[in-house]
Amino acid sequence: MVEITKEYYLQRFIEKLEEIFDFSDGDEIEEYLQSNFIGLLNLSEEDFSVMKVAMEEVRDIPEKKQLISRITNTVIGKLEEFFNSQIEKGNIRSIDARVLAGMCFSITFQSIILWKVYDKSPTVETNQYANHFLDILYHGIKA
Repeated sequence: MVEITKEYYLQRFIEKLEEIFDFSDGDEIEEYLQSNFIGLLNLSEEDFSVMKVAMEEVRDIPEKKQLISRITNTVIGKLEEFFNSQIEKGNIRSIDARVLAGMCFSITFQSIILWKVYDKSPTVETNQYANHFLDILYHGIKA
């Protein structure tokens, strides 16, 4: 019964993630990434409970990482698909879209998980945090 319940809530959570990271052909990069960030921030406490369960499962049962890997694969897959479409359009130079997807996943998803799951507050306002991330993404770190 516990496994069926976990699967049900995981599937609902993944559907929400797919909706957050879904995109249309005309989406601009900055707007898409900001929308992802805001969409994740607006997930319910119930949704973050699914993340807590998935994270606890990995810690307590290392050989059973399926929940967290399904969540990660969903988000990175959608981001990679978006970035590949932007490369094809010439909006992004030819790079490894999977690496870029992983980088964006790490910043947005994991920052929000830290804030929401572990009740850690950011040192800056979330919109400012997102804007700083996008500035670094677009302009790099080199002076």
